Amino acid sequence: MELKEIQRLEGHTDRVWSLDWNPATGHAGIPLVFASCSGDKTVRIWEQNLSSGLWACKAVLEETHTRTVRSCAWSPSGKLLATGSFDATTAIWENVGGDFECVSTLEGHENEVKSVCWNASGTLLATCSRDKSVWIWEVLPGNEFECVSVLQGHAQDVKMVKWHPTDDILFSCSYDNNIKVWADEGDSDDWQCVQTLGVPNNGHTSTVWALSFNASGDRMVSCSDDLTVKVWGTENTEIQSGGGFAPWKHLCTLTGYHDRTIFSVHWSREGIFASGAADDAIRLFVDDNESQVGGPLYKLLLKKEKAHDMDVNFVQWSPGVRFSDATLMETH
Repeated sequence: MELKEIQRLEGHTDRVWSLDWNPATGHAGIPLVFASCSGDKTVRIWEQNLSSGLWACKAVLEETHTRTVRSCAWSPSGKLLATGSFDATTAIWENVGGDFECVSTLEGHENEVKSVCWNASGTLLATCSRDKSVWIWEVLPGNEFECVSVLQGHAQDVKMVKWHPTDDILFSCSYDNNIKVWADEGDSDDWQCVQTLGVPNNGHTSTVWALSFNASGDRMVSCSDDLTVKVWGTENTEIQSGGGFAPWKHLCTLTGYHDRTIFSVHWSREGIFASGAADDAIRLFVDDNESQVGGPLYKLLLKKEKAHDMDVNFVQWSPGVRFSDATLMETH
């Protein structure tokens, strides 16, 4: 088994920071589409040709952000694309008759927006920033967005926000070495931090760059500047009426697989998670059914040295079910 490069996509003129697959594509005869964003202040929309399997840039979204575009995320319907920029704004794009238009600009963060993420129903959008805050926006009719909560809890730059795949529970990770879990505890938009995963509960000892969930949502993987990947588990993510929040627990730590900062992790629908790092390498991990008691629950499935010429900033599996459908973007 090996990872093979099938095509190198060029067009961005600065480093590529992030990408996101459009969830409404890749089935029923609709070609796969993904967005990529870059230090060149643009977002590119890429589409796969159904007959040749090759990718081509179909649109360049520009002249909206004035600084690096750090994060992009499609809404669950695939109709809207959110992009977060170092210019402190989040832009909302809609595909109108084949042309992408910026239909809303969300302002409020004091400085760089680092990550954007939609919840599973597409009714809420989370953004985070170097200003240490996490904002939750409600999607209203007519492409209007209202900030319903500003979450202050991190002591440093917030690197990523990620909604749980099935429940309206939000996770954030930060330069302060912590992962925070946020939930609306019944009252209208009364979002609270219900758990902090840090050093006291076997958390990371340096910046937490990213996290990802498995398909069922009972496992989470995180990666860090401390050169480790950690796997977390929960028995029930729902907030029970009167039962409280079921906490996340550290399950295992994978160490020794990268020798520079691990920037990205992503869990596939088939249970394989990938990691990408500043050592230019990609690693794939899978369940270890023969693990010893107390040992790591996951084992190295595959390693790819020099996957890119520079840092692997971001890895994300396509929504397809084939193991070969992995795409990993490079830094230019």
